[in-house]
Amino acid sequence: MTINQLKYVITLARCASMNEAAKKLFISQPSLSASVKELEKELGIQIFKRTNRGIALTPDGKEFLGYASQIIEQYDLVENKYVNKDNNKKKFSVSMQHYSFAVNAFINTVNKFGMNEYEFACRETQTYDVVDDVRTGISEIGILFINDFNRNVLEKLFSEYNLEFHPLLNCGIYAYLWKKHPLAKKTMVTLDDLMEYPFLFFDQGEHNSFYFSEEVLSTYDFKRKIKANDRATLLNLMVGLNGYTLCSGIISEDLNGSNYMAIKLDSEEIMTIGYIKRKNSVISEVGKQYIQDISKYKNSGMK
Repeated sequence: MTINQLKYVITLARCASMNEAAKKLFISQPSLSASVKELEKELGIQIFKRTNRGIALTPDGKEFLGYASQIIEQYDLVENKYVNKDNNKKKFSVSMQHYSFAVNAFINTVNKFGMNEYEFACRETQTYDVVDDVRTGISEIGILFINDFNRNVLEKLFSEYNLEFHPLLNCGIYAYLWKKHPLAKKTMVTLDDLMEYPFLFFDQGEHNSFYFSEEVLSTYDFKRKIKANDRATLLNLMVGLNGYTLCSGIISEDLNGSNYMAIKLDSEEIMTIGYIKRKNSVISEVGKQYIQDISKYKNSGMK
């Protein structure tokens, strides 16, 4: 097993096409295919299978990809620091649930490294994908929440995927709605107050489990529910339908505008927002700065 073979597997997994991966790697398609088959024979597993859509990872391949990504990430860090001393390009990727404050922290981090060369990525996505992105090395860290309801399921998944969760913020539960909502003048609301308005929540795709919901109280029998795919749509539905969602209370007017507000929900429920990383992985300089920037919301007053 060689470093090049690991890089071949990672590139092929991302391209899902033998021809496209070969072009990106600047090798012939037969050479790429032969190298991967040789690696599969050495490991005693099948990493890829052919489908109507191209190349896809097998379950064994997905597990192997997670380990391969960790090795290459650490290899690149060492190579950039000690071999390519003239290469100052910073690399960082984070996956997150739909948190505007997490995006705002990313912006602050980028601005601090803005005078240098960099290659960054910010992925707002579904809960399972946040976990899978970190497992497979697509992202260095992932931002999500756990609470008493989903803790056992998510911690079991973290353990299975060789990940660890680090808490950052403990938050109460707030109703997030627009400032002209009929309940906007209240200082606290109950679920009964909200019952007649549409509850807005993020679609979790094929992993549509209560435990992967981005909103707390996911098992509550809401009278009206509307599913959305992105944050912009959710905000539009708040205005057009007097909808609301449940959140941490930490909002960003810089990104979402000043037309929205958070009102404390009459509930003792607590959610803990934190980051996940691969066990034994070294967080990059940019990653450390991002964690520092997002941690500043701890004393934000839930605004």
